[in-house]
Amino acid sequence: MRKIILLIFSFLMMACSELIDKPKILVPKDTMSELLAEFAMNEQLTLVTENINLDNATRYTLQQKKIKGNDFVESYKYYTATGEIEKILDHAQDIVLNKDPKAKIYIEKKLKENKNLPAFAR
Repeated sequence: MRKIILLIFSFLMMACSELIDKPKILVPKDTMSELLAEFAMNEQLTLVTENINLDNATRYTLQQKKIKGNDFVESYKYYTATGEIEKILDHAQDIVLNKDPKAKIYIEKKLKENKNLPAFAR
């Protein structure tokens, strides 16, 4: 009886190990990082220029990488559910910092100002 319970428990653990199914078209991690970095830079442009349409900029970025919006969203959900999104976001931040080294100073300043961020983010 004990072996049966252990077998059932093991089966349930394996079934619950993956929270979300892998999308049919999974955007590679490097591409996700590049897209997120580009989205962040596009968003910053809206602070400087009022006439920028963020939706069009996002569509253009996805079109340049030949990624459909739905594939991006599904991949983002998958990476979030699997816990891989942190590495992807860290890589995206590195991309931004490589394109604009002054951004590092700005990011560090904002992290110090915002007391609500978790300790690991500082």
